[in-house]
Amino acid sequence: MAGGLEPDLAALRRELSGPAALSILIALVAVAVTFLIWRFVQGRRSSRKAVLLLGLCDAGKTLLFARLLSGRYRDTQTSITDSSATYRVRRDKSTSVTLIDLPGHESLRLQFLERFKAAARAIVFVVDSVAFQREVKDVAEFLYQVLVDCTVLKNVPALLIACNKQDVTTAKSAKLIQQQLEKELNTLRVTCSAAPTSLDSSGGSAQLGKKGKDFDFSQLPMKVEFMECSARGSKGEEGDADLEGLEKWLMKVA
Repeated sequence: MAGGLEPDLAALRRELSGPAALSILIALVAVAVTFLIWRFVQGRRSSRKAVLLLGLCDAGKTLLFARLLSGRYRDTQTSITDSSATYRVRRDKSTSVTLIDLPGHESLRLQFLERFKAAARAIVFVVDSVAFQREVKDVAEFLYQVLVDCTVLKNVPALLIACNKQDVTTAKSAKLIQQQLEKELNTLRVTCSAAPTSLDSSGGSAQLGKKGKDFDFSQLPMKVEFMECSARGSKGEEGDADLEGLEKWLMKVA
């Protein structure tokens, strides 16, 4: 019996020692390397559990923070330090992220961004839709500082521009805010190209968008979405906030 199998075994040995075996070995190595890279990327992503709330003073970040956590309205004041809490996704209480509300004052915001940016899985950049026309240049400058930061570009967190205070009739729409920000950011990248590090507290920055083309948000490495919301809500202190879209987005990025 063994003698009868010997020719087949010899043929199998020859086949495994030839080009076919080398192809199989290369394929196995490629699969193993791909798996290791995937595990590494997933491990890095899972270690970044923070969602940062950024924006200028009085954009409504702190009220939005409170509404997401408790659903209730509360009076707020300008923050001078960060606040953090665990936010559990409504439809899956076992899934959570850490919400971090960062100060929006000009003298503090980059300092706190520097402290927390490496942990950011996602960023919610809150815009005051009522004061936007007056503050557009300041909003664009802060957003520019975020977008050219090397750590942010390396980690590519999801980015949501939350156009807050939509309960007020004079609020600008998300579409208009996006268009105006794209124009301002396009101007900023030209004026700041001579000294890019002046707007980046970490000392490192990158080119915004694609060279030779007018800037738009689709050119960024991270996914950017615009959304209208109201932390106060249409019924004021007694009513609910209009944050359904934001809550769905948080569920998606968690």
